Amino acid sequence: MDEITEKGKPIAITSYILIVGALIALTINAEKKNPYAAFHIRQALGLSLMFLGLGSIVSRFNDINITFAMWIFMAVLWSYGIIMAAKGEMRPIPIIGHLFQKVFRTI
Repeated sequence: MDEITEKGKPIAITSYILIVGALIALTINAEKKNPYAAFHIRQALGLSLMFLGLGSIVSRFNDINITFAMWIFMAVLWSYGIIMAAKGEMRPIPIIGHLFQKVFRTI
């Protein structure tokens, strides 16, 4: 693992603590742009916004099965992101991670 990854790893892991962690990591990474941390910040920010969006849609259904499925789906994606950040890998979140990289490319 190279020096950039090692220095960016704590910021990358922090970014997956919901939207608050993503904003904290974004602030920490603003001065010294670490490409590894920035990659995971984009992934985590996208997941957080997707969670809020899906949550607002799913909450209208008042069905525990739909809600439970959304929570499991998000938990799997978040777990994947955290594991990749901890392992030092820059793999996008399955299904939607490439979109997050494009949408948040200025981060």
